[in-house]
Formats: sequence, C-alpha cells, structure tokens
Amino acid sequence: MTRALTRLTTVEARLFLREPMAVFFAIVLPVGLLLGLGTTIPGFRDADPSLGGQRFVDAPFTAMMVLLSIVTLGLSVLPGTLVIYRERGVLRRLSTTPVRPGALLAAQLLINVVVSVVATTLTLALGHLILGVPLPGSPWAFVAIFVLGTLTMLTIGLLLAAVTPNSRVAQGVGSALMFPLLFLAGMWLPRPLMPEILRRISDFTPTGAFGQGLMDALGGHVPQPLHLAVLAGWALAAGLAAARLFRWE
Repeated sequence: MTRALTRLTTVEARLFLREPMAVFFAIVLPVGLLLGLGTTIPGFRDADPSLGGQRFVDAPFTAMMVLLSIVTLGLSVLPGTLVIYRERGVLRRLSTTPVRPGALLAAQLLINVVVSVVATTLTLALGHLILGVPLPGSPWAFVAIFVLGTLTMLTIGLLLAAVTPNSRVAQGVGSALMFPLLFLAGMWLPRPLMPEILRRISDFTPTGAFGQGLMDALGGHVPQPLHLAVLAGWALAAGLAAARLFRWE
C-alpha cells in the first residue's frame, strides 16, 4: 500500500506541475506580489506607528502572501481537482483496483501540503534576502500555526469538494468564498486598522485567525489561544462534515 501511495503521489505531482495556473497562483503570484510591491512601493518599507513600528512588508504583508498561497490551494486547487476526478469517474474506477480512492485523496493532500511548504519557504527566504523581512521571530510557533492553518484550509477544501456537484460550481463557490475571507484576514485592510467590530468578526473566521497567528509568529510572539482554538474548531467541523458528505462517484 505504501509503494502504491508513493507511485500515485509521484504521478499526481507530475500532473500538478503540468497545470501552469495552479503553480502560478499557489507559488509564483504570492512571491511575485511580495517582491514586486515590496520593492516598488516605498511606503511598504517605512516603519508604521499603527503597526507597532513594523514595516508593512514585514509581518503583515508577508503573512498575507503566505496565507494567499494556502487559501488558493484549499479553496481552489484541491476541491477543483477532486471534483474533476469524480466527474470523470476516476474515483469510481479506483474503487475496483487494489489502490482505493482514499489513496488518491491522501496523495492530493500530501501534494498540497508540500506545495504550501515550498511556497512559504520561498516567500520567507526571498523576502528576507531581497527586502530584509525578518525571519520568524518564533520559529516553533510559526511552524505550529502554519501546520494548523494549512490543515484547516485543506479540510475546508475537502468539504467544498464534498458538497459541490461539479467542477464549475466548485470553482465558483471557491472564488466567492476566497475574496471575503481574504478581506477578513486583513489582505486589503490590515487587522490593526479594522474597526473593532470587524476585527472581532475576523477573529472567528479561519482566515482571520490564521492570518493573525502568522503575523504574531513572524513578529516573535506566540499566537493567541483564541486563534488556535478557532482554527482547531474549523478544522474539526469541516473534517467531520467532509467525511460524512464526501461522494466518490
């Protein structure tokens, strides 16, 4: 079973790399935005009193680029791929072979986790080398929030794949969810500048909790227990619902 999973993961990874749009939106776009905007907009590199003296390009913007990559994978790439496989009967055919459909699901999850790690590593490394963005001041806290947040977004993606009838709907619903969730995370209006009521709403969304946790860890602080609890709650609820509702054909 382990050998079959390894071979299946290898094949799926090659298929992923042949999808230029998936690679672009999950890896190239976040890194490109960080470097492009960080080098061309002077205000991004100026200390901002409203952000505690940080530069906007440091924890806030870097955290949003990490978040953008993972949200793209969770709400677009993963559900879109799984729904297409279901539409084309791939999952049904796998059920008649020694390689069960669950192996394909595991392979897809593994690939998306690896891609998120690659994208995050490139974002942090290039941001540090080119823009002087500090590396996570609390590395273990960053790893913990990264793992929990990635798990949360991927389980939401599984739930999206479970409840959407076809790939067109999956892409539409994923896009419709992505933009308000990114807004609530602070993508366009940093959380410290949000009105209090909006910031409290953000605290209980998966992207708001994840984004703030990333910013805390990048700034050398431990993520707040509230945000860890919110992410764990979303991951548990979405995971249970996806397991109950997921259809193989």
